[in-house]
Amino acid sequence: MKRLHKIGKFIGYGLGGLLLVLMVTQVFLLRGTAGQTLNTHAYRDDIHYSRVPTLLIPGWGGNTVTYNRLIRTYQRQNVAQKVMTVWVSPRNHIRVSGSWHGQKNALIQVLFDWNYSATYHPQVTQLRHVLIYLRTHYGIKRTNVIAHSYGGTEFIHAYMGSKWLQHHLQLHKLVFLGVPVEESLPERLSYRYPLIHHSKDQNFQRLYHQMKDWQVNYPVIIYNLMGTKKGSKVTDGSVPHIQSEMLKALIQSHPTIEYHQKNYRHTSHTQLHDRPLILRQIRQILWGKE
Repeated sequence: MKRLHKIGKFIGYGLGGLLLVLMVTQVFLLRGTAGQTLNTHAYRDDIHYSRVPTLLIPGWGGNTVTYNRLIRTYQRQNVAQKVMTVWVSPRNHIRVSGSWHGQKNALIQVLFDWNYSATYHPQVTQLRHVLIYLRTHYGIKRTNVIAHSYGGTEFIHAYMGSKWLQHHLQLHKLVFLGVPVEESLPERLSYRYPLIHHSKDQNFQRLYHQMKDWQVNYPVIIYNLMGTKKGSKVTDGSVPHIQSEMLKALIQSHPTIEYHQKNYRHTSHTQLHDRPLILRQIRQILWGKE
């Protein structure tokens, strides 16, 4: 019995130690990227400095690392500045570090305390609370968005599922990086609008009807950036092109939405938010002068 007791204590200590390591790791991954204020005396001639903030939304399992390179690159280049980190818990509790008060080319980093759910639906609710919080507490009336993978899926569902947000928060430029919007179609298909009638994705069908009812009367620009991993023509390794391209079917009935699509060869799902080539493209999309 004593031996079994010792073994039990040993296993308990081991599990406790592992849990502690996991907790410390999670805290580290959710620390948020350090901000750096723009040098107003060194504004670039090729960059437009705007008071419209940009939300950075990670995908499934995404954390501080997701946009570390993007944020640090733009701050080093004096293009944009990280001003806020917003954390949201599974119970929709929101914590904030930093503040937004109209700073130019502001980046707001959104982090989920836990985004390892079996589906993206919990994060849809959490993100909706974040968007409402930013509107009501900081007066953000218009925003850009950079969203990777399920982060973009969650954003579309969070926004389109709220009439309040549609009325109170305008969208400006949306940059989607490998974002699936329809997940029932096989990857070998090429985009055609009639595929909308073959979709078995109930989430997509709900989104389709929500977007048809969206009374958008101002210009919105959507950039759908996709990758193609080496050895493939139809996927970035995680998200098939067709599942991202179905975004075109959602916006087809809205003449005020401008849509652009670009595919990057030899680019994996993760590289979509890291490759220097893509970071330059995003910089030009959001703040480049014509």
